[in-house]
Amino acid sequence: MSAMARLLKTTDAARYLSLSTRSLERFRVSGDGPRFCKLKRSVRYRVSDLEAWLSARAVGSTSEVGR
Repeated sequence: MSAMARLLKTTDAARYLSLSTRSLERFRVSGDGPRFCKLKRSVRYRVSDLEAWLSARAVGSTSEVGR
């Protein structure tokens, strides 16, 4: 798969993460979301960045949340 095929539009990234596009938009403003690429006026997400963001939020129990 080429590097370009690994770039997702916001709608596709939201679907990949099972989130709304609005959530990703809010995350971009707050800085809490996955890394993204700005290509002029377009926003794209690398699958590797989405997976890294998910991995960073993995927890083993509810008592781990917020540590």
